[in-house]
Amino acid sequence: MGVPLCCPVDNLTSGKILLTGAAGFIGSVVVAELNNRGYENIIVSDYLDRDERFLNLIGLRFEEYVDANDLLQILEDGNSFELACIFHLGACAKTIEQDCNYLMRNNYEYTKALACFAAENNIRFVYASSAATYGDGSNGMADDETKLETLRPFSMYAYSKHLFDLFARNNGLPAYGMKYFNVFGPNEYHKGDMGSVVMKAHESIVETGKVRLFKSKNPQYADGYQRRDFLYIKDAVDMAIFLANVDTSVNGRKTHGIYNLGSEEAHSWIDLVTPVFETMGAPINIEYVDMPKDLEKKYQYYTRGDISKLRSIGYDKKLFSLGESVSDYVKNYLLPGNKRMQDVKSSFVGG
Repeated sequence: MGVPLCCPVDNLTSGKILLTGAAGFIGSVVVAELNNRGYENIIVSDYLDRDERFLNLIGLRFEEYVDANDLLQILEDGNSFELACIFHLGACAKTIEQDCNYLMRNNYEYTKALACFAAENNIRFVYASSAATYGDGSNGMADDETKLETLRPFSMYAYSKHLFDLFARNNGLPAYGMKYFNVFGPNEYHKGDMGSVVMKAHESIVETGKVRLFKSKNPQYADGYQRRDFLYIKDAVDMAIFLANVDTSVNGRKTHGIYNLGSEEAHSWIDLVTPVFETMGAPINIEYVDMPKDLEKKYQYYTRGDISKLRSIGYDKKLFSLGESVSDYVKNYLLPGNKRMQDVKSSFVGG
């Protein structure tokens, strides 16, 4: 069984649930946890391309699969599937993607069309934004819609996400945007170079007995002490389901808008990889390597997701600590041989 919902169930039972990006990392775990909580009234959508992300769907329970290329036309033709809630987690998640037109079509135009459909049909719309929209953080990392114009995203990926945040706010859409920080955990195995450092560290320790981290190019941070907010997938998914169910108004204030989804802590890369070594029973062996030139000017040296706004609307769950989350991932998923979330019947219970 999963943990109890933090608010009364409504949007997940009054109609069907549409989930885009269902075979992806976060999307597949959302489906797995919805199944864990008893929901199978789910329409899943994705573009399965040529990698092995389809494996993330095996074992999940849902009513229908719709190809992402067909979804908008199906909705425009009048088949709404009697939807009550949309989790829009499908997007190009490659932060280094250079095809700007592709990113605009896939991350901005597609999201805009789906969000407008949801608004017109009174469907709860929860979508994935990104903490990458904060750029180097010099203008803060506050999930405050009034400060969106001050943000300076580094990459086209981040800009495509930022543009939709602006569109949703400027057009008064009742959407719930999730600014994910560094999420890691099972079901990311298809991501390759875009996978988390935890997954890569495990692979590297198995193959070489050591982990490679980037040297710092910022004198304020020693090698390995660049700091990030690392969020475990189990917490990330619990937060998403909470936003799908939270009342439209709390204490007289509308709840739609953008929300930071983070761990509330900023940890170093050394903090992150140390429990990987410890869980694997291996001696700590870290090598520092030069950062690629094209990454130097786009590198985030410090991120921390203040989730007080999420807390203010009733999210009260205790989050996994970094050590607990890394240990759980390595011990229960990586060491047994890349088991997927739906293959491990464990509760979403944090420290």
